Amino acid sequence: MQRTACIDVGTNTALLLVADLDPATGRIIPVEHRQAIVRLGQNVDERRLICREAVDRLVACMGEYASLCRSLGVERIIAAGTSALRDAANRDEVVGEVLRETGIGLRCISGVEEAKLTFIGAVAGMAEVPDPFTVIDIGGGSTEIITGTTAAVERSVSLDIGSVRLTERFFTSLPPAPGEFEAAREEIGRILSKNLPAFSASGQELFGVAGTLTTIAQLCMGDRHFDPERVQGYRISFRQVQRILEELRALELPEVVALGIPEGRADVILTGTLILHEFMRLLGADSVTVSIQGLRFGMALKELNRLREES
Repeated sequence: MQRTACIDVGTNTALLLVADLDPATGRIIPVEHRQAIVRLGQNVDERRLICREAVDRLVACMGEYASLCRSLGVERIIAAGTSALRDAANRDEVVGEVLRETGIGLRCISGVEEAKLTFIGAVAGMAEVPDPFTVIDIGGGSTEIITGTTAAVERSVSLDIGSVRLTERFFTSLPPAPGEFEAAREEIGRILSKNLPAFSASGQELFGVAGTLTTIAQLCMGDRHFDPERVQGYRISFRQVQRILEELRALELPEVVALGIPEGRADVILTGTLILHEFMRLLGADSVTVSIQGLRFGMALKELNRLREES
């Protein structure tokens, strides 16, 4: 077995999975999960640059992850940057600084690759996954929608609608003014309407990954703290999404935090919920099943397959 760390550096969070990869059995055995809100995408939508403060937060986080990996005996670290890094004109400088300061090689991946790895990671290790199925990944900078089977991706799209991006673009305060909320809804609807005709939820299982989905599941269960075992596999109905959306759009930031949502996610959860609501409404989806997995597990599966080919 090879102990491997997979790091997903997104627009809002940096997620770490440490796992033992067993080529003999094809199993991913999780050892440690960590997450940190670094808000790498702070003002990237407007300026197309990752600011100094965000770089400092990222370097500090990756340094902590590197130390943890050493203490756990990790043999290989794989790190991927997504939407914020893709959009930033200074991404090469950011990647270079992370490597110099922490020794971690951070690779910027395309939206297509992100979608493929997220798709296979979302259902990794699950029993009796119904084919075909669809996965939605609502991130801070982009949203990926992928349809296929456990054998192959059939179609995918990466859209520039994310919880951080649209919150910065449309909202000046929480709760947002009615005009701001409707402008965000119209933009989400416009972009989704252009892309959803290629997808169909009819007869398909719908899975959702990333922080927006796990936070909504937490709210649905009335939990004040994130419990991965309770969230994994939780089925969210469209009616629940509608209810939470209406509740969140009336709350100020301290009231959102009081629900048990950390500040780094509390200010963008309304927009993330709005994206999910419009996606489900336009697709006619009655429910979505939450997976706490995603890109990190897809990266681990890719590495596991490489090891199996070499053995």
